[in-house]
This record gives sequence, C-alpha cells and structure tokens, in this order.
Amino acid sequence: MTQLRLSGPHDARALAGIWRRSVRATHDFLREEDFVEIERLVADHYLPQARLWVIEHEGAPVGFMGLSGSHVDALFIDPAHHGEGLGRAMLEHAARLEGHLTVDVNEQNAAAVGFYERMGFRRTGRSPLDDAGRPYPLLHLRQD
Repeated sequence: MTQLRLSGPHDARALAGIWRRSVRATHDFLREEDFVEIERLVADHYLPQARLWVIEHEGAPVGFMGLSGSHVDALFIDPAHHGEGLGRAMLEHAARLEGHLTVDVNEQNAAAVGFYERMGFRRTGRSPLDDAGRPYPLLHLRQD
C-alpha cells in the first residue's frame, strides 16, 4: 500500500538515503566533488528543515517532493521503485494542491526530462548554469 504524508524531522536520514541513491542512479554527469558538496547541503540543511511530501510503500519512505507554491523544488524516488507510478502520483497530488506546476531539471538528466515531458511539462527556458553557478544547465518547464 502506498501513502503520501508530510515529512517530519525523523525522516531526514531516510530521505538523504533516497536522495543519494537516486542521484547516483540518474546524475552520472556530476563531478564527484560537486556530488559531495551538494549531498552535504541536502542532508545537513535542506532535508532537516524543508516541508516535504513523502511517499511511503509498505510503511517505508521511498520518495519525496518539495514544493514552493506551484514550483516543484525536488522530486526524488528511490531507484528500486522507479517505474511504479510514484513520481506521477506525487505530481498529481501537487497539481491538485497548486494547479499548473513548474520545475527546473538538469538538462543532462535525460530520464528526468523525459519523465516531466510525459507528465505534460513543456520547456519555457534554459539556464546555462545551475542555481549555484555550476556548469550543469537547467531546463525550466511548465505543466500544460
């Protein structure tokens, strides 16, 4: 059984593991030193403080999503659960809450770009660098 709920401080460690496994599986373009720096920021600062939607399968967290209004800040699913419709379920939940969604996705993450396009997102722009000024271009997408 799958359940969606808001995160609590006790979730940070499990969510950091999901983030780590997901990024390792999908972000092969990241330099190792960038991965280490981003992981520290995510695990130590973002996850413990952010209000996140957590999706559970059989009582254990298997993914999470962060929202700022209608903007999807983060959406990560444990690679062991890719293809099960969990990301779709989370986006549908967010759309019910906020209406048409936006997201920024790494251009080099072809799987994520394809996922969002299948979910009805279209490109509205591109930035040559990520939010921290690293050489990882971002695509700006909006849901139709």
